[in-house]
Amino acid sequence: MSPSYYRSRTFHRGGTLRRSSIRIVTGILCALCAIAAWRLSPSLSSAFAAQSQAPATTPQAQLKPVSASIPPNPKPADIPTLQAIPASGTEIYTAKHGEAIPTIARRYLGRTSYLTSSELAEAIRHANGDRTANILKANENIVIPGILSAPIVEKAVPVAKDFEVRAIYLTGIMAASDHGLRIIRHWREVGGNAVVFDIKDSDGSVTIPFEHPLLGKHQVYIHDVQKFVRFLHRQYMHAIARIAIFRDERLVKEHPELAVQSRRNKQPWRENGKLVWTDPSNPKVQNYNIALAKYLAQLGADEIQFDYVRFPAEGDQKDAAFVFQTDHPEAAQEAQQDSCRDGRLGRPAEAKQGGTTTNVGTNAAANSTPAASSNPSPVGATNDSPVLKRRAGTKNGGKSRRDGTTTADAKSTCHTPAGPQRTDVITNFLKKAYAELHPTGALFSLDVFGVMAWQRQVDLSHTGQDIVGMAHYCDVLSPMIYPSHFFGMDNIAHPGDAPEHFIGESMDRFELITKGSGVVIRPWLQAFHWRTKTYSPEYIKVQVLTAKTKGGIGFLFWNAANDYSKPYAAMPEMKAANAKAGATDKDKYFRGDELPGPTVKASLTPTTVPALTPAEAATH
Repeated sequence: MSPSYYRSRTFHRGGTLRRSSIRIVTGILCALCAIAAWRLSPSLSSAFAAQSQAPATTPQAQLKPVSASIPPNPKPADIPTLQAIPASGTEIYTAKHGEAIPTIARRYLGRTSYLTSSELAEAIRHANGDRTANILKANENIVIPGILSAPIVEKAVPVAKDFEVRAIYLTGIMAASDHGLRIIRHWREVGGNAVVFDIKDSDGSVTIPFEHPLLGKHQVYIHDVQKFVRFLHRQYMHAIARIAIFRDERLVKEHPELAVQSRRNKQPWRENGKLVWTDPSNPKVQNYNIALAKYLAQLGADEIQFDYVRFPAEGDQKDAAFVFQTDHPEAAQEAQQDSCRDGRLGRPAEAKQGGTTTNVGTNAAANSTPAASSNPSPVGATNDSPVLKRRAGTKNGGKSRRDGTTTADAKSTCHTPAGPQRTDVITNFLKKAYAELHPTGALFSLDVFGVMAWQRQVDLSHTGQDIVGMAHYCDVLSPMIYPSHFFGMDNIAHPGDAPEHFIGESMDRFELITKGSGVVIRPWLQAFHWRTKTYSPEYIKVQVLTAKTKGGIGFLFWNAANDYSKPYAAMPEMKAANAKAGATDKDKYFRGDELPGPTVKASLTPTTVPALTPAEAATH
């Protein structure tokens, strides 16, 4: 057969098959479409009905092919739900049955910009339609706001050391609480520009996550320091991190070898029965505190403040042994001698720079040495006990915190001790700390006893706080010149009611003995009513005015319970007085320095800060 045959047969056969196949396929498709239309007719009818009722402006939904994977008569669980697309900075969380918003807030807190779980819980409610119910249903989707794209990295805001700080003090627990945040916002509102917050308090408790061989597991309150510092910076607040240095109960209990040692029983020495003091001359103790300070500077703290930079001033001093005496037998022998004939240590009788000649003995009384007070001494105190203590009850915010200095006996005679002294230890420690902290850019400040301005030998020998030497290794000195703590001084029966006298006298002396050092004097002022009947907004104003008139730059308010109702009232009054004053007196109370950023005006009628909630009060 010819090739044309094959071609014609192939064409004929192929044409016949195509036509018959088309007829068969078409019939099958029609049948399937009919079945599909019959099954889908209820849902399509409802969908079209809904579309017909939609507003004219609503875009019509586009029909899409039905997936062949959907089973007949599908149940709701068989149909995939549409997942909401979270907005920038948010995340969708699918809840389990019975879960609560506060629980989810605690879980997510570290990943958000919020500081407390209650703040985040409130934000979650708001982001989800201002819902009031806390309990969630199974598979309920909720929006989590404030999600951080990366961990916060905060840097210090550099200021000159003579930046005028107007600060209040907060415990670590308070700073991390909702009430603490309200205090900070209100302090900013009335004219404050700084906050001192605890990182390590005098019981040794560290409030932040910090890894160190000497610390171990500890309770954390400020979980994210950089987040907290950023909050302060956004309030245009100067962030001051406080570290209590050598009074550290936690450390001496966990590492008794680091405590001051008893000469008698070779056990950790106790101050009036309490085991609270690490050995200030122990290099391990020093390095531990410096490491914590440097870590804070890296986290963006604007200023590192050292408190308790001293030796213990109470208890049996002759029984206390220190590392620095180990290599200096003459110093150890001197410490055991009755060098002042009353069990207290001596110091060379010499005139300090710009200070009063402090020949302990005949000059002591002439140099405002306390005489016998007409007020009874605190319980357990004797004439040999420190004259300045912080024994104010928690109720009025003046509980004992940085207690201790000593008073000279006018009849004592002291000789020159041999070997290195406590003052040498403290000054050398500060020299080392300042060398490591200064390059970080953070300011370095020191809290010191107000009575140290008198430069008495017995105070120097007990505490080791030689202001003349210390002033060269810090940017700011903050003397604690609470009027109520000068009991027995200057023959004034009620020193707490004489703020102008004691603050004025203290500032004069500090300015004089630090002259030429370049250090800034920024005092701690009394914000509690212990041992005074005149505590009021006016009392606050007198302290601020006196300190500024005498050369102070800025101020810090101390209240152990963090109750600043009187400063709240006084600040707007002082700011208003500044505004009304003439050109020569426009900064009567304070200059009004601010961090970079918009100026925040203080309200002349400050809003009331809510009182502590029962839960907050229980944890405070």
